[in-house]
Amino acid sequence: MNSESKTPEEYIEALPEDKKEAVSKLREIILTNLPDGFDEQISYGMIGYVVPLSLYPNGYHAQKGEPLPFLSLAAQKNYIALYHMGLYGSHEIEDWFRKEYAKRVTAKLDMGKSCIRFKNPKDIPFDLIAELCSKISVEEHIKNYEMAISDR
Repeated sequence: MNSESKTPEEYIEALPEDKKEAVSKLREIILTNLPDGFDEQISYGMIGYVVPLSLYPNGYHAQKGEPLPFLSLAAQKNYIALYHMGLYGSHEIEDWFRKEYAKRVTAKLDMGKSCIRFKNPKDIPFDLIAELCSKISVEEHIKNYEMAISDR
């Protein structure tokens, strides 16, 4: 579900009722726990959290002039998605997350490289997402990103 919304508030307001509460709560948790330096914006039709060009002028290599993405939140047709580049860029963070998820949630983890899919909003481990959001600083994300693109 790509949105034409211009602000995170508009994005949430346009959501179906069954997704509004969970997406709003996830947004609040992200904003509360994300380290300083990340900016919230609408990015790629989702609520995005990015390293602004003022901190990292090189931006995202795949989209010239775009800030470096870190985390995105989206309501898709059949699930709520949290895209976290830290999971994709750090085996240590990914391993930690998988172990903690298994301890806290009875539902099976539905995860791709950076995408965590929540088909049932009741299965969202909000406390775990709060911890995940706080684990990587802007500086660490930039360092991990630069290491990843230098390997190409």
